Amino acid sequence: MINKILDNIKTLMIALIIAILIRSLLFQPFYIPSSSMEPTLLVGDRIFVSKYTYGYSKHSFPFSPPIFNKRIFSSVPNYGDLIVFKTPTDNRTDFIKRLIGLPGDQIQFLNGELFINNKKILREELQNITNVMCGNEFLEVNAYREQLPNKKNYNAVYNKIGSMTNSDSYLVPENHYFFLGDNRDCSRDSRFLSSVGYVHENNLVGKAQMVFFSNNTKKGSVLKFWNWGRSIRSDRFFKKIK
Repeated sequence: MINKILDNIKTLMIALIIAILIRSLLFQPFYIPSSSMEPTLLVGDRIFVSKYTYGYSKHSFPFSPPIFNKRIFSSVPNYGDLIVFKTPTDNRTDFIKRLIGLPGDQIQFLNGELFINNKKILREELQNITNVMCGNEFLEVNAYREQLPNKKNYNAVYNKIGSMTNSDSYLVPENHYFFLGDNRDCSRDSRFLSSVGYVHENNLVGKAQMVFFSNNTKKGSVLKFWNWGRSIRSDRFFKKIK
């Protein structure tokens, strides 16, 4: 009897170790709790993030153990990547935003348009996106397909009323990155230097790759299976993130 209990404990420990290794070295699931990345990511999306894409730091592992001070097997992120990172203010909270600025870049909004290194990024207005969520409210927006210096395209939205038209000029420090939410006026990101600001390379957790499950929380909890017909967004299952 004791041997059987010990075998069960041993099996559970092995399974736990394997799960931790997969989560730390390969893929980790994340839940999207806010609308800061609409229309790309919706509240209730569950995504897979690849941990190996940019290499590993202490933040690759549960509870961020101080096992090393720098990234290992590191590679440089690309403009436009959707990246999960630990916020610099507490090194614990996970945010997901789009990478807009690399080390040495100058970022600024002028007359409502985004400039990188004094060059206005290309953008094309979209007619099929007219409103998005911000918290519990719908916002009327102007939507654009924007193109970053590496030709990466993505959709971003700006409030029709009260959008940020001009900003400070942000110079990205060495070994740091600058992030923005796609829902420009409903995102706390690198423009807010006191709460997010520039993100050190060691704080990068991984690259968002895929939505594997999605549930509209306003139409019912995922636990309420009798509401699945209304709340489950099956069209988003296994959708590649761009």
